[in-house]
Amino acid sequence: MATKTEEGAEAGTAAQREDTAVEAATTEEEAAQAEALEEDPGQGDTGDEEATEEEAAEREPAQEKVPSGVGQGAGAVVSAALGLVSLSGGWIGTVAGAREQLIGQLRTSSTASVATQIKAVYGNAWHSTALWAGLFALAALLTGVVVLARPAFGTPGRVQAPWIKSVAWAGVSLGVIGLLLAALKYSDALLALPSTG
Repeated sequence: MATKTEEGAEAGTAAQREDTAVEAATTEEEAAQAEALEEDPGQGDTGDEEATEEEAAEREPAQEKVPSGVGQGAGAVVSAALGLVSLSGGWIGTVAGAREQLIGQLRTSSTASVATQIKAVYGNAWHSTALWAGLFALAALLTGVVVLARPAFGTPGRVQAPWIKSVAWAGVSLGVIGLLLAALKYSDALLALPSTG
């Protein structure tokens, strides 16, 4: 009996050793497969899936690099708006003119000559309005020029939208006209103060 027990124990131990060896081999094979997949993740995929993923990866960077042109469009619209404000005078020019008129009334005595009163009350206000109109015209001109020159410094081969060019040229034109009118008003070449003599 003692031999049968020893033989049974030895047989059981041998079976356990075989199971452990099989598990170890399976574990080593799985580890080797896992390492191979880590080195080459597309190994288990089909060729069609690889091509689709590569095409998607190629398309994504191309979409990120293309600017939308929204900034240029906004700049063109701002340029045209500033040009219109330079021609109409705008609220800031009106307020600055009214302020200069008030200052002229406060600083001019009632005994001053008519020419001095007209110059202090109306002339300075007119020049202040012309100055603000000129500043808006200059801003419109510079903004329009920057929008028109932007494609030269952007993506090569990218064409600026035609409406952006048109609106920017309108802003530049209005800026030039506004700047010219402001210079004429400020120098009293256009609508000069009336003479008192």
